[in-house]
Amino acid sequence: MPEQRIEAHIGEVLTGEAQKNARALVAHLRANEMRFERGKGYWADKLYWMITYQGEYVCFILLNGSEDKTEPAGWVIWHDDGGTNCFADFPLDQRARETAWKHVDVCANCGGCKQPGGTRKTIFWKQFDNVCVTPLKFVNPDAEGLACVRKMIGIRKAAIQMTI
Repeated sequence: MPEQRIEAHIGEVLTGEAQKNARALVAHLRANEMRFERGKGYWADKLYWMITYQGEYVCFILLNGSEDKTEPAGWVIWHDDGGTNCFADFPLDQRARETAWKHVDVCANCGGCKQPGGTRKTIFWKQFDNVCVTPLKFVNPDAEGLACVRKMIGIRKAAIQMTI
């Protein structure tokens, strides 16, 4: 099977501003030495990529231009915190914190969380209940959301660097 580069699928699935934003984010991830791996298991037949840095998960990206209504249409970015508290008290400005808070990923009991219903988690000094194992989820992010996505990627990368 030929390499399944996300860039090719972005052009097939997304249009307009969504396509431009997705391409910019992928270029940002590649410039920051992130690795892309196609999804496995449930995600194997979807346009889903696991993004890692130094072998640790950073985020996950889904492109959904199909009739599959089990996932949101367009594109989705889930952030991974590696089970750490890297998003707990990192110093962010109020606007960025509020943007992140609007995108807290509430557990939907999909089976990915270690305990059904998610966990209690502090995200930028604010407590949330029922948080998914992927604590932040951005669906079709606008410019402000995309700026926040980039900040979360930077925070996660820095946390990984501190452990290696």
